[in-house]
Amino acid sequence: MIKSEIRVVGFDDSAFQKNSESLVPVIGVIFRGGKFLDGVLKTEVKVDGLDATEKIVKLINSSRHKQQLKVIMFDGITLAGFNLVDIKEVNEKTSLPVIVINRKLPNLEKVRNALKNFEDFEKRWEIVLKAGKIKECRIRNKKVYYQVIGLGDEETKEIINVTSTRSLIPEPLRVAHLIATAIVRGESYGRA
Repeated sequence: MIKSEIRVVGFDDSAFQKNSESLVPVIGVIFRGGKFLDGVLKTEVKVDGLDATEKIVKLINSSRHKQQLKVIMFDGITLAGFNLVDIKEVNEKTSLPVIVINRKLPNLEKVRNALKNFEDFEKRWEIVLKAGKIKECRIRNKKVYYQVIGLGDEETKEIINVTSTRSLIPEPLRVAHLIATAIVRGESYGRA
């Protein structure tokens, strides 16, 4: 049985200019279950770079919140365009389980074709494959999709449901999205 106030950190990126060399803010929001905001973390990653994994690991491991954290969540495995998060490496280097949420079933063929535009295609595609099988979860009779490293499916589904109190997206991800878009645009924008 998952505690209703399990501490989860959810990450989302800000809006960004495509095909630029700029750094994009990435916000991590720490929630107790889907109820209480406990803290906010921030880092920056390069558009289409490959520094997201390293920056997220460093941010989590240096956070004063680390001891209380039980799960890391991402809204997909890409930040700032195609800056891919290696969730297996994040799990190994933080010793925390990782759950990736997708509102829609990702089209891996489209992702693969897009990644072919990068010189390091093989490395990027390997990160996508390491994220594991995409599975389905129901929240209030609606489907969301997830990938997980470090937890079983039943536990994962329970955590997703415990943290999804306001929408089909877990609160740590929903609120990270709101904060991240407000930082760049001046106000929150779009659906998390």
